Amino acid sequence: MSVAVSLHAEGAALAVRVQPKAKRNAVLGEHAGALRVSVTAPPEDGRANEAVLALLREHLKLQRSQLALLSGQTNRNKVILVRGVTPQQLSALIEPPEPSA
Repeated sequence: MSVAVSLHAEGAALAVRVQPKAKRNAVLGEHAGALRVSVTAPPEDGRANEAVLALLREHLKLQRSQLALLSGQTNRNKVILVRGVTPQQLSALIEPPEPSA
């Protein structure tokens, strides 16, 4: 799995592809270089965006102040700013190490 993570002045930028109005909130893996996530919230009044940030915060075990939406407010393809981490650290959080046999 290779999710697009790039360097940003405040930390790292993460490419995300969102599926709003899904059956459940989940991180689904990689799709076309972006992290696929599904949220139950509808794409109205920024509710899906808030749900995406909350889901990523919980999944990556980050604080609320560390996540912000950089671009894609009204688009399925979004870029999320993760403050205070390097792209390498963010990639490690997204892709947990393989279990040893």
